[in-house]
Amino acid sequence: MLAERRHQLILRALRSGGPASVTDLSSELGVSAATVRRDLIRLEEDGLLTRVHGGAVAEDGDQPFAEVAEVRVTDKDAVAERAASMVEDGQTVLLDIGTTAYRLARQLHGRRLTVITSNLVVYEELAEDTGIELVLPGGVVRREYRSLVGFLTEDSLRQLHADWLFLGTSGIRPGGHVMDTTVVEVPVKRAMMAASEKTVLLADAGKFPGRGIAKVCGPQDIDIVVTNASADQATCAVLAEAGVEVIKV
Repeated sequence: MLAERRHQLILRALRSGGPASVTDLSSELGVSAATVRRDLIRLEEDGLLTRVHGGAVAEDGDQPFAEVAEVRVTDKDAVAERAASMVEDGQTVLLDIGTTAYRLARQLHGRRLTVITSNLVVYEELAEDTGIELVLPGGVVRREYRSLVGFLTEDSLRQLHADWLFLGTSGIRPGGHVMDTTVVEVPVKRAMMAASEKTVLLADAGKFPGRGIAKVCGPQDIDIVVTNASADQATCAVLAEAGVEVIKV
């Protein structure tokens, strides 16, 4: 069984059944206790669970949009305002899922733009702004996180091109890798990157190191990171060394 699949099953077991022992998880997955311990260490590093004596307990997983939207609003708004200043009228902008992309959308009112998004909250925010042409790529609705996913979304994005992609993230690892907590979102993010001239990562200081079980991309795939002045200096240095422009606000 692949490690990624084991991690998903471990998290599912902990979230549905509560704390579990290494022995129980080993039996359920059909792997050795040593393998489970290694998996628990990795998942704890990613902020997805807490190891306790003999086992583990899950942290909150992929939180509903409404809950995440209330976290670090001031930091997100500072990032969103700086990101919005990069966009010129007449350009096409791709907005990812997530709450920071939503905060960015709020900064775009009154502009003459085309906005492509799989973020239903962004759509609702901009729907009445007649100066903005809105494009929804279609797909399967993730109700709790207000987003569109799946092959329909990915296929639609392959037919489109944007000047800017403003990408969200669950966390940035110390090596500069961009992570997500939900595997199903990753192909959509990658399709967005392929459809865009430049990729800007929106990452408030709380996203260092953040969380994430699935790798979206490496630092070489990002053009710009917009973050807060308090963001982890070592990780920002790694990003800069990889050629990423790091903007702190």
